[in-house]
Amino acid sequence: MTEREKLQACYELAFFPPRLNETWERIKREAVSNPNELGELLDTALLLHQALPEKGFASQRALTRLALYQARARAFGMVGFITRLRQRLNRPPLTAREVPGHLVRDIGLPPLARCLPKSKLNLSSR
Repeated sequence: MTEREKLQACYELAFFPPRLNETWERIKREAVSNPNELGELLDTALLLHQALPEKGFASQRALTRLALYQARARAFGMVGFITRLRQRLNRPPLTAREVPGHLVRDIGLPPLARCLPKSKLNLSSR
C-alpha cells in the first residue's frame, strides 16, 4: 500500500461508516491478515478525530473539509466505534490531542447513501 492509499484508508475508516463496519466484520470473523497494519490504520483514523491543528496543515480547504468530516462523523458514533476496535486489537491508548498537520489533506470520501450497492463501495478488495 502506498502512503496515499494508507491515508485514504485512514480517512475512510475515520469518516465513512460502511468501511468501518466492513472492518468490524473482518475483525469479528478473525479474517484480518495483518492485525498490526490494521491497528496502525485505526490509530491514524482515531488521530483524525482529535482537535484540529493550528499549523502544519496542507491548506485551509483541507482543514475545513476535515472539520466537516469530524462534525458529520459524530452522528454515527465513529470515535467510540474506532476506540472499541482498537481495544479489540489490543492497541495502546493514544496520547496525541491534536491531529498531526501532515494528516490534514484534501481527501474525498465515497458518497454516503443508504442504498449504495456494495459493488459501488469497492469494499471487497480491501
